[in-house]
Amino acid sequence: MSEALREELRARLAESWGGPVAVEGWRRLSGGASRDTFSLDATAADGITYPLILRCDPPAKPSPEVMAREAAVLAVAAEAGVPVPRLVDHGVVLGRTHLLMERVEGETIPRRLLRDERFAAVRPKLTRELGRILARIHTIPVASVPDLPASDPLHQLTDLYRQFEDPRPTLELGLRWLADHRPPTARPSCVVHGDFRNGNLMIDETGVRAVLDWELTHVGDPVEDLGWLCVKAWRFGAAEPVGGFGPREELLAGYAEIAGSRPGEDELHWWEVYGTLRWAVLCRMQAERFLSGAEQSVEYAVLGRKVCEQEYDVLLALGVTEPGPVPDVLAGREDTTAAPPHDRPGADALLRSVQTFLTGETAGDPRLRFLSKVAANAVAIARREALLAPAQAETHARRLAALGLADDRALAEAIRDGAVPAHDAAVLEVVRGGVTDKLAVANPAYAAQVAR
Repeated sequence: MSEALREELRARLAESWGGPVAVEGWRRLSGGASRDTFSLDATAADGITYPLILRCDPPAKPSPEVMAREAAVLAVAAEAGVPVPRLVDHGVVLGRTHLLMERVEGETIPRRLLRDERFAAVRPKLTRELGRILARIHTIPVASVPDLPASDPLHQLTDLYRQFEDPRPTLELGLRWLADHRPPTARPSCVVHGDFRNGNLMIDETGVRAVLDWELTHVGDPVEDLGWLCVKAWRFGAAEPVGGFGPREELLAGYAEIAGSRPGEDELHWWEVYGTLRWAVLCRMQAERFLSGAEQSVEYAVLGRKVCEQEYDVLLALGVTEPGPVPDVLAGREDTTAAPPHDRPGADALLRSVQTFLTGETAGDPRLRFLSKVAANAVAIARREALLAPAQAETHARRLAALGLADDRALAEAIRDGAVPAHDAAVLEVVRGGVTDKLAVANPAYAAQVAR
C-alpha cells in the first residue's frame, strides 16, 4: 500500500467514523491475481482497533460496476446465513475502486488446510458444511442484487475461448462433449457465487469462517457452483474430489439438507467438466495479459503454461486418459557443460543456480516470496523446454502427419468442424501425446496426481 493510498483511506474512515483514525500494520497479501489486497488495522477515536482487509482494482484495469455488485451481494449473503466478512466501506480511493471489509481470522491457503495437523479434526466436516453454505447462497433472491449478469454459460465459454484464436485439440474435444451431453434446463436460475472453491474460503479449526471473492457472482444454474468446487485444480494434489476435503456424496448430502433436493451425478459431472474447461480458458485469458504486453507479470506468464494441466484434467474427466508418471528431465541433473567457446558453467547450470536462489534464498514480504516461487517455476519450465522441445517437436509432427494434419491448429479445427471423428482412437492418441509432452515441460509431477 502506498503512503498516499494509506493516507486517503485514513481520511475517508475519519470522515465516516466521525473522528481521527490511525491506520497501522498494513501489508500487502500474496493472494489474488486480479486485485491488490492489503491487510491493515484501523484504530478509531475511542481506542477500538478494527482489523481490516482492503481490496483494490489494479490501476490499469478498474471495474467499479463489479465492485459495486460485490458490495451489494455481501450484504444480502449475510442475511441469507452465509458466512461473509462484514463490509466496512466501498468507494474510490486515489481513483481506485475498493472494498474495505473486516479481517476474518483463519486460513485460506489450500495446502495448509489440506495437510496441517491443526485442521485434521475439521477436515472431515467441511464437505457437508460447504454443501449447506452453497444451498444458502442459492436462496439469495436474484432481485436483491442489482444488475447481476446472466448468459448462456457454454456459449459464453466458447466465445471467450475462441477470441484468442488459439485452437486447442483438447479444448475442442471438451466443448464438443459439453454440447453433446448438456443436461436439460430444469432448475430455476439463482444467484451463483461463480468462484466457490478451496482458496476462496476462510477456514479455522471450527469450520468455514467466511466465503470470499464474490466478484464473479452472476445469475445461473446452482449446480455450476457445485461442479466448480469439484474441479481437480482446487484439490491441490489431494485425492478427495470436493476441494480435496471429501467425496461428492457428502457435498450433495449437505446441499440437500438446506435445498431440499440434490442434483444428479450426471448433472454434477457435466458442470465439473465445464469448470475444468473454464479454468483452462481463464488461465489462457490471464496469460494474455502478459502476451499482449499489458502487464509483464511472471505470475501471468506462468499461468499460460498451466493451461496444459487443465487440458490433461479435461482428458481425465472425459475418461480418455488415466493418471500416470511423467519423468522429470531435471531430476538429479547436475550438468555444468557449456557450449563452446563459452566458459563453464553452461546455460542450464546458470538457470539452475537462479532457480535455487529463487526457491531458497529470497526474503521479503509474502507477495515477493510468492512471486519468487512462481519465477523459480518459470526457470524450471524454461530449462525443461530447452532440453526436451526439439525431440518433442519431431515426435509430435510425426503423430500429426499420420492423421494427414500439419499442426495442432489444424487438428483442433478438424475436431471442431467434424472433419475427424472426435472419439477415434488415433485422434485421441495424438491429443494425449501432445498434452503429455506439454506436461513433461510445464509440470511433470501433475500427471501422477490421483483423480476421482
